[in-house]
Amino acid sequence: MKYPFDCLTDLVFVEEEPILPADIILVPGGSHTDPMTMASELYLAGMAPYILPSGGYNMKLGTTEWEFFRDIGLSLGVPEERILKEDQARNTFDNARNSWQVIQKNNIEVKRAIIVCKSYFSRRALMTYQTVFPQDVTIQVMQDDLRVSRQNWFENDDDIRLVLTEARKISTYFAQHIPDWVKQNEKASE
Repeated sequence: MKYPFDCLTDLVFVEEEPILPADIILVPGGSHTDPMTMASELYLAGMAPYILPSGGYNMKLGTTEWEFFRDIGLSLGVPEERILKEDQARNTFDNARNSWQVIQKNNIEVKRAIIVCKSYFSRRALMTYQTVFPQDVTIQVMQDDLRVSRQNWFENDDDIRLVLTEARKISTYFAQHIPDWVKQNEKASE
C-alpha cells in the first residue's frame, strides 16, 4: 500500500542492497552495540581488512565512543591492529572528516567503503560521508536496527518522532551543500 508519507521513508532510510567486499568498514559514533557487532562480523567474514569506529567522549558511556566500539570488536575476535582509531568526533560530519584523515594518515587506498549504522540514521550517514569522501569512493550502507525500519517506523509515536527528527536533520545538515554538489556534477559532466 502506498502512504502519503512514503517520501519521508525514502528520504530517511537507504534502500538495502547486497554488501560487496570493501577496503574499510566505517562505524559512526553512538552508544548502541549493534553497529560494531555487525562491523566485526563483516570483518571476520573477510568483507574488509580494517574497521574504523569513530567517536569522541560520550557522557552516557563514560568513555569515548571509539573505545566502546573497540572493546566490542576485540571481544568478538577482531585483532587490535585492524581497528583504526578516531576518538575526537563530536558529530556526524566530524566522524566523516576525521575518518578520512585517519585513512589518509594510514595510507589506505579506499575505493569502496561500508558504513554500519542504525537504519533511521542511514541516509544522513551516507550523505555525510559522501559529502566528505572523494566522489570516486563507493559507499555502501549496512543498517543494523530493524526494530525501526522503513516497513514499521510509522507504527508508534516514538518512532514517528525519531524519523521526523532525522528528516529535519537531513534538511538542516545538507542545505548548504546542495550548490556545491550541483557544481561538482556539472564539472564531472564536462
